[in-house]
Amino acid sequence: MRMGMVGGGHGAFIGAIHRMAAALDGEIELVCGAFSSDPERSKASGAALYLPSNRVYPDFQTMILEEKKLPEGERMDFVSIVTPNHMHFPPAKMALENGFAVVCDKPMTLDLSEAKELAALVERTGLLFCLTHNYTGYPMVKQARDMIRRGMLGKIRKIVVEYPQGWLSTPVHNKQADWRTDPKRSGAAGCMGDIGTHAENLAEYITGLKITEMCADLSTFVEGRQLDDDGNVLLRFDNGAKGILHASQISAGEENDLNIRIYGEKGGLKWRQMEPNTLVAVWLDQPQQIYRTGVGALSDAASKHIRIPPAGHPEGYLEAFANLYRNFAITLRSRLKGETPDPAFLDFPSAQDGVRGLAFIETVVEANQSKEKWYRMKS
Repeated sequence: MRMGMVGGGHGAFIGAIHRMAAALDGEIELVCGAFSSDPERSKASGAALYLPSNRVYPDFQTMILEEKKLPEGERMDFVSIVTPNHMHFPPAKMALENGFAVVCDKPMTLDLSEAKELAALVERTGLLFCLTHNYTGYPMVKQARDMIRRGMLGKIRKIVVEYPQGWLSTPVHNKQADWRTDPKRSGAAGCMGDIGTHAENLAEYITGLKITEMCADLSTFVEGRQLDDDGNVLLRFDNGAKGILHASQISAGEENDLNIRIYGEKGGLKWRQMEPNTLVAVWLDQPQQIYRTGVGALSDAASKHIRIPPAGHPEGYLEAFANLYRNFAITLRSRLKGETPDPAFLDFPSAQDGVRGLAFIETVVEANQSKEKWYRMKS
């Protein structure tokens, strides 16, 4: 599958991650790009990626229109959008309107109204859309999801999900920090929009439950910062389960310790992103069990997302990202051939997950400002 990229030029962080993940399986080739809002920087970035100069564009509008003119088999098959948040919606909308499938970094758009409009466009065009909530790509996350779906834990009662980081504990001024703490480019939330949405998505993905209400307390600890850098949220879910979501970018010394604990009537599951090959199960009536990537009988969903034999070779961030790109590419190829894809490869976040993420962001900000103890989740 031929990929075009919007954003991700020289000095960008997430664009390089997307390119490495997309290339990991040999399923996807980067063929063109508009890598920066500065045409000269886009040109230089394309040259550094060894792209022909005529496939490096000064802006995403030109790229989409010019690629559309090329014959099938030469033009890009889909667009990957890796810009700051405020520039997700315009290229995604234009790509879909011109017949191109889309992969988009999260959060899907700057605000909920844009997210709803984009999701409606995906539905109307029937084109494929993937939102890169990459943590859903880990095999042990899929194992946990399967165990809950099969009722092994019984009815879910308690969900605790945390994402502490420490990189913004002091005033930081660089390309990444500047746009992520700027409301015009990041959106209504800082920490909660950047990493809180990962925690929200992981909780809903694994359990299959939906957040219905929340009680939120957001803080901005670093003086002069315009958006939240820490948040604590009590959650209620649609089956009656209760939850706690904590996200922080001022937890000094922490790296990327996304972790989740889920408890049902019969037992619980524990998973940490910094030890991703391990899933711990605890039970009322039997000893603790440890599931490991590549060891023993795992679910079909987990097994099809394991990459590196034999067991014990770490599979991490890039492999989880790559699972989303691989699944998207296989599904897109099947669609273009008029074939039915393997259901296991249909497992990647959708535009509706993007709407949930923006609903979470706007609700948590409003709940923090409200005098009401419990604030209803937007829909």
